[in-house]
Amino acid sequence: MTRVLRTEAELREFVSEPNRAIAEKAIDHIDAESGRFIAASPFFLLATTAADGTCDVSPRGDPPGSVLVLDEHTLAFGDRKGNRRLDSLRNVLQQPQVGMLFIVPGVGETLRVNGTAEIVADAPYLPRLAVEGVVPTLAVRIHVRELFLHCRKAFARSSLWKPESWPDKKSLPTPGQLARSQTGSKVPAKVIDAALNADARFNRY
Repeated sequence: MTRVLRTEAELREFVSEPNRAIAEKAIDHIDAESGRFIAASPFFLLATTAADGTCDVSPRGDPPGSVLVLDEHTLAFGDRKGNRRLDSLRNVLQQPQVGMLFIVPGVGETLRVNGTAEIVADAPYLPRLAVEGVVPTLAVRIHVRELFLHCRKAFARSSLWKPESWPDKKSLPTPGQLARSQTGSKVPAKVIDAALNADARFNRY
C-alpha cells in the first residue's frame, strides 16, 4: 500500500541528513560572483503563491543584464508585455514571498533566490530596464532573503544542453494543437500557431 509521508522525520527515514556545508550554504545577500551570474542570465523562473495557496511558476526572458542588482540585498526586473492575465503580479500583491531560479545557457549550475517582492512604478531605475528602446512601466523589486548555488545534477540527468538528446519537433504537439486540446477551440491549429508566431515576433516588449 502506498505510504504518504507527512513529517520531516518520516522523510529522514529515506534521506539522510546533508553534510554541514550543504545544509548551511545559503546566504542572505547577493555576493559579487552571484551578481555576475545573474548579469549573465537571460532566463529565470519566478515562483509565486496566491492567498489560497495556489502556486504558479512563470518563465521570464530578456537579454543578459536585464535583472538589476540594485544593492547586495535587492534585485529588480521589468514587467514586459504579455497576455495580461497578471498571474505573477496578482500573486505578489496577495503573498509577497517569491522564489527565483536563474539559468545561464550551457551552464549546469543554477542560482536560487528566495525573498519578498513588491511591484513598483515610477522607479528611477526603470530606464535601465529598457530593452530595444522600450522602458517598462512597472518593475518587480525583490528583497533577497536567501541565495544559494544549485548543483548541475538535474541538467546532467536530463541532458538538457545536449542538442543530440532533443526530441524531433515533428513528434511534439504545436502550440496551436496544445491550445485546441486545452480549450476545445474550433480554430484550426495552424491559425493559432501563425497568430502566436506573429505575436512573438512583433510584440516582444
